[in-house]
Amino acid sequence: MIRRKVIDAHQHFWSLTTPGHEWPTAALPRIHRDFGPADLTQDASAATLAGTVLVQSQPSDADTDWMLDLARNTALVRAVVGWVDLAAPSAPDRIMALAGEPKLRGLRPMLQSIEDTDWLLREDIVPALEAMQAAGLRLDALVQPRHLPMLARFATRWPDLSIVIDHAAKPYAATAILQPWADEIAVLAGLGIHCKLSGLRTEQAADQPADALKPYVEHLVAAFGERLMWGSDWPVLLLAGDSWSRWYADAARLAADAGANADQLFRGAAMNFYALGDVDDD
Repeated sequence: MIRRKVIDAHQHFWSLTTPGHEWPTAALPRIHRDFGPADLTQDASAATLAGTVLVQSQPSDADTDWMLDLARNTALVRAVVGWVDLAAPSAPDRIMALAGEPKLRGLRPMLQSIEDTDWLLREDIVPALEAMQAAGLRLDALVQPRHLPMLARFATRWPDLSIVIDHAAKPYAATAILQPWADEIAVLAGLGIHCKLSGLRTEQAADQPADALKPYVEHLVAAFGERLMWGSDWPVLLLAGDSWSRWYADAARLAADAGANADQLFRGAAMNFYALGDVDDD
């Protein structure tokens, strides 16, 4: 029997002792500890995990340097999405230096934590965006529903910058509200943007089952098609009382019911977007 090899398009590692570490704090005991590759391998034992995209969790250069150092010695990590202060005058130089790292594939400004919804449209970050584009780096958009109209304007302004929406823009799953998120994210799909089927379990209420995400998964599959990629958002996922293997199984079932191409969702889309090379099934 052929067993699919999975690319996890969105996961985190962190060390509480890394300079600049801010989150999680002791107020989140489920995830307030170090998480590394051995922890992920154990939690993902129900699948054949062929590689991951390691995404920043701290708004600091030190965290990005730490991730890149870990990735150099961790074959499982196929790509790194780091962080740069895009508004800093030194950002273009930092970006071009980071672009020399073989596994660096993108950058992620933590837009959800920035009060100014239109921050990404500011003129002072244009030099950094130009450097990203020149270096062939991708933008991971950590956004909320409030950002979607802005992101459509941004994508139109930067058509040659590859963009992926993290966590499907964190829709209001706890209250089962679809609009205007559904229409606004469909506009972005129409612009050729990619999207991650990730982070949805932690947007739900504590007593909601994964099956309550069915309308969101159906809409994402219909809107993005082969540009939708699955990510665990592990270990943040643990805040929902879930596990890597259980979310993988639930997402696979919901996506299959929605008519998704499983090979593309769980491997192909991430490989194409992040230029990860080939992974064959056994």
